[in-house]
Amino acid sequence: MIDGVQISSLKKISHPKGDIFHALKQTDNSYNGFGEAYFSFVNEGAIKGWKKHTEMVLNLIVPQGAVKFVIYDDREDSRTKGVFMDVELSPMNYQRLTVQPNLWVAFQGKGPGHNMLLNVASIAHDPSESCNAELGVFNYCWS
Repeated sequence: MIDGVQISSLKKISHPKGDIFHALKQTDNSYNGFGEAYFSFVNEGAIKGWKKHTEMVLNLIVPQGAVKFVIYDDREDSRTKGVFMDVELSPMNYQRLTVQPNLWVAFQGKGPGHNMLLNVASIAHDPSESCNAELGVFNYCWS
């Protein structure tokens, strides 16, 4: 596990008219404030990333499809510097992935068709607090 990454089990409630999927509560220990929530879709096999936020805490949830997240730690002062971590989230593995600032994140659609993720972000989107890198910059094998 990379320092600054947390995986939290989430509750699903079965209901005959449609299931309920919990995401994040203000009382959760991984709650770091609220800035915005948004959905992102990634097609099967497509990879989005690398992105590093310098202020935003990500709370990533996958209520539809399956998404593989890869986190990379290049922080100079980190005991997990140089470590990759990957986790696949889906309704069958329904958890919340919390990623603290200054870690690189990329993700890949693993389910058929569209795969949907929800990010409950700690701050509103600000393009000046993030940076992007090409997929080949870090030595990670996506196959």
